[in-house]
Amino acid sequence: MKGLAAARAIGLLSYRGPEGYNLTQQDREERPAVHRACTYQQYQGEKLCRRYNAYSYYAILDAFDTHDAGRGRGGLEQALRSITARTLVVGITTDIIFTPGEMRTLHAMIPGSTYHEIDSPFGHDGFLVEYEQLNDILLPFMNN
Repeated sequence: MKGLAAARAIGLLSYRGPEGYNLTQQDREERPAVHRACTYQQYQGEKLCRRYNAYSYYAILDAFDTHDAGRGRGGLEQALRSITARTLVVGITTDIIFTPGEMRTLHAMIPGSTYHEIDSPFGHDGFLVEYEQLNDILLPFMNN
């Protein structure tokens, strides 16, 4: 459990990015007894441990890390070129997990897809934090 909580803390620091993390986790007092960033990391670690045990979380991450949309479909480019559904691809300027460059490449491979980018300092969490920007992209797409 401690290892899973520590992994969550490391994840928060890396995929949210320093700018986004610092925007929300600054201490409000000059010398606080407990640092806001520390308690936030502990809370997120505890929350994750309530949802998953380390083995189930490992299985989820393994599936995430080994997924290949092109496997058994003639490769990624062929698989993506076969998509006929209306497709919206959204990138986030500071996302280091699904980078904007990767999202633009994905868009280029899917015929007729639409690409939008969210400007956010919150890294991968931008899709959660910047819900107004995301709604401004999703609602017109869904209502079209």
